[in-house]
Amino acid sequence: MPEESLQTGSARGRLQINVTSSLGLIPVKDAAVTISYSGEPNAPIEKLSTDSSGQTERVELAAPPLDYSVEPSEQRPYSEYTVLVEAPGYESAMVSGTEILPDTLALQPVSLKPLETAEGDMESVIIPDHTLYGDYPPKIPEAEIKPIEETGEIVLSRVVIPEYIVVHDGVPDDASAQNYYVKYRDYIKNVVSSEVYATWEENAIYANALAIMSFTLNRVYTEWYRGKGYPFTITSSTAYDQNWIYGRNIYSNIDRIIDSIFANYLSRPGVRQPIFTSYCDGRRVTCNGLSQWGSQYLAGEGYTPIEILRYYYGNDMYINTAESISGVPSSYPGYALSIGSSGEKVRQLQNQLNRIAQNYPAIPIIAADGVYGPETAKAVRAFQKIFNLEQTGVTDYPTWYSISNIYVGVTRIAEP
Repeated sequence: MPEESLQTGSARGRLQINVTSSLGLIPVKDAAVTISYSGEPNAPIEKLSTDSSGQTERVELAAPPLDYSVEPSEQRPYSEYTVLVEAPGYESAMVSGTEILPDTLALQPVSLKPLETAEGDMESVIIPDHTLYGDYPPKIPEAEIKPIEETGEIVLSRVVIPEYIVVHDGVPDDASAQNYYVKYRDYIKNVVSSEVYATWEENAIYANALAIMSFTLNRVYTEWYRGKGYPFTITSSTAYDQNWIYGRNIYSNIDRIIDSIFANYLSRPGVRQPIFTSYCDGRRVTCNGLSQWGSQYLAGEGYTPIEILRYYYGNDMYINTAESISGVPSSYPGYALSIGSSGEKVRQLQNQLNRIAQNYPAIPIIAADGVYGPETAKAVRAFQKIFNLEQTGVTDYPTWYSISNIYVGVTRIAEP
């Protein structure tokens, strides 16, 4: 039976399953999705199917009381569900431990292997406890600014947002741990969803996301692990880096926040590299850096993200923006495109949407005439609906780079 807190409480969270092929951004239509309480796989509580975008409807599920996640508590603040996905022509997959928080929308990605590439065993993903609830090793202290020898081995002379990073799923010296190629934004969304609760004050989530991005970009910029002879960018060990969990769900509000700020990081005057921003929960573990629970408290007191960050890192910390974003066909024009806009950027946008529509037919095909009219706005809204963006029909910064990201994804099917 589900645990007592779910039986006696009335809190609800929401869940949407997004199913794609393991070969790339190919949505799997008409997949059968079964949701059950974790530990009770033979007692399904929801049966759903996916649409042409590989997505289920959003369903409400029982969750613990909100107080468990917005203030420190010994109670587990999320409920756990098991998701089974079956589709003709694909190997089945099961995700155990999808975390549902109250008053939030959880997005659970599921990747299915085509039968011709499957190895006979059902894909099984087990999501461990959230970092703030489970027992994880504390971070080993490091200097926030890393010495870099000007030997020519460091290839980055400026901060660049990478398209992919390589995540080593274990401690650095564990040669048996798997390395995963992960899109940068997907990595950040996963870590933020693993490190803080999506129910927190928005300013606290922003502050933590900025610290997490700066931490990551410091690893990228300094080639911290590659300089030590390792073939990866960062690890999933909380003792060395940040908690990244293969196959875990993220949350819609965190998804949108990262899409709007993914090119940002933290800087100090006169320092070229992104600052290595240490942080800890501030309750079970303290550190010389940001307190996660402390940031939630400060946000509740009205602190802005930069005020929270300066409270912990000092008044000379500021938010910077990377000069370059890798893996995109063209940079954002610097202003939002909307009805009445015209030119080459609009034509490029239209061509990208038409290519994405080949994989996601809920997006209508439009004329690539370089004029942003009602039909282009309609296609943009359809894209925004599928990819969890505000459905305005306006191509703003998050929408432009999301379209670029998905366009690159659909044109690189089967690449790592």
